Amino acid sequence: MRKGIAGVLLAVLALSPLAAWAAEEAKPAPVELSTDVQKVSYSIGTQIGTSMKNDAIEIDMKAFVRGIEDARGGKPLALTQEQMQQVMTAFRQQMMEKIQAERAAAGEKSAAEGAKFLEENAKKPGVKTLPSGLQYLVVTEGKGEMPKATDKVRTHYRGTLLDGKEFDSSYARNEPAEFPVDGVIPGWTEALQLMHVGDKWKLFIPANLAYGENGAGQDIPPNATLIFDIELLEILKPEAGTIAIPPQQ
Repeated sequence: MRKGIAGVLLAVLALSPLAAWAAEEAKPAPVELSTDVQKVSYSIGTQIGTSMKNDAIEIDMKAFVRGIEDARGGKPLALTQEQMQQVMTAFRQQMMEKIQAERAAAGEKSAAEGAKFLEENAKKPGVKTLPSGLQYLVVTEGKGEMPKATDKVRTHYRGTLLDGKEFDSSYARNEPAEFPVDGVIPGWTEALQLMHVGDKWKLFIPANLAYGENGAGQDIPPNATLIFDIELLEILKPEAGTIAIPPQQ
């Protein structure tokens, strides 16, 4: 499940005094935030509220606050532990199904957008398409050696989604990345073995040569076609360098 949902459930069990939440929802009463306890309580409230909003959790505020007050006050609970376990199990299942449906829809959308992009991009001057579906554009031609799959290399790169959103960049860190040629996504491994040291290429990597239907982290959605600006700086000697596999998530 999403981290936010788990965070909400855990936070509810460890809340500071939040009885002020019982105020009218439409026009919440002013709350004083002068003491550390008040500030901590408000901060916890905003974190829970943000998680609920991000996860689109429907909440009845009166019942929510009542649960907090009953638990903190040691009062008899309106639901038995068995009833709460049953309802929360059903809730988690509903949320999982919702998340899976959202990911499936996002994956279908990304796949369609990627296919359309690559089809149109293949017609642009200078863009070459390999049998695997990988596309590249030579920006600057180098004169150095070509790495093998067993080599380690040093590169500079910048990765973006089709909408231009940057998800990783060694340029932004001002530090080249070093990694084994066969230790990265398939699109990179294939391209690097065709490059010369000194080359600067723009890669257009289909999802099946990148992170596929799983995506990567929060930044790369399922079935995303990726664009990389990559500069091959050096083929490393066996003893040189440390390994960092891009893109770092």
